[in-house]
Amino acid sequence: MAQEPLRSDAFSGPLKRLFMVVLMLLLIGVFILWRIDSPRVERFRMAVIDRVVPNLDWAFAPVAGAINLLTDFQSYLKIYEQNQELRRELQRMESWKEAALQLEQENARLLDLNNVRLDPRLTSISGTVLTDSGSPYRQSVLINVGARDGILDGWAAMDGIGLVGRVSGVGERSSRVLLLTDASSRVPVTIQPSGQRGLIIGDNTLAPPIDFVENRDLIRPGDRVVSSGDGDVFPSGVLIGHIAVDTGGRMRVRLAADYERLEFLRILRNYGTERISGTGSMILPETPPAPLSDASTAESGAND
Repeated sequence: MAQEPLRSDAFSGPLKRLFMVVLMLLLIGVFILWRIDSPRVERFRMAVIDRVVPNLDWAFAPVAGAINLLTDFQSYLKIYEQNQELRRELQRMESWKEAALQLEQENARLLDLNNVRLDPRLTSISGTVLTDSGSPYRQSVLINVGARDGILDGWAAMDGIGLVGRVSGVGERSSRVLLLTDASSRVPVTIQPSGQRGLIIGDNTLAPPIDFVENRDLIRPGDRVVSSGDGDVFPSGVLIGHIAVDTGGRMRVRLAADYERLEFLRILRNYGTERISGTGSMILPETPPAPLSDASTAESGAND
């Protein structure tokens, strides 16, 4: 009868169990050896450590590298969190910077309103522009002062630098300011230093033309343009702008007021101004009654 060949798995099981038992006894022995409190055992432990540990640097290198890698990763996470926090802080600072710039510009405009030199007889009241109600056919803005603040129709309005327009409608809490650029605006002016008189005619542009000048040869680009006070609508001597010449050779006025950033307006109280009751009285004087003809006089005498 033939014998069956020996299989390897018949020995692997007992060898594994024997190896586990020896390993456990070795570990228990090392544990007991490290727990014995004896000078002789302590010298033995130190001798073993001095002999074994220096030769195991290669074994500890991966462990040290893994520990360093974990430490670097934790540092990277902290740096990333700090970077994100700095980004958020930068965004908040940008918003604060924008708010600070807006407040600085607003403060500068208010300072301009206070620093404008006017006739001492003129007092003023400042208001905020509520909305721009202009259109291609009408240039005007609304301000938050009205009849309760003593505003009267026809008073002049200016920003921190120059004349802007006049009050053309007064409500209880708001008023409408018709701008100099409006097509219905007509402003008599004086050109300095020549002293020439003219009339600014609005044409819905930021550089309205100036017509009816007495002598154009005495006027140069850059000359100062101020209100003349003719017509008793605007007070005299208020800055409007400076002379400029367009490509067609027509004289225009480069307005001093910043029409693109009208936030605050200064209404000039001028009680000496003629009270305007209608838009027609601004351009044409009231027509006196026509004298009676001789025929109508004779007829009335005959009737008597």
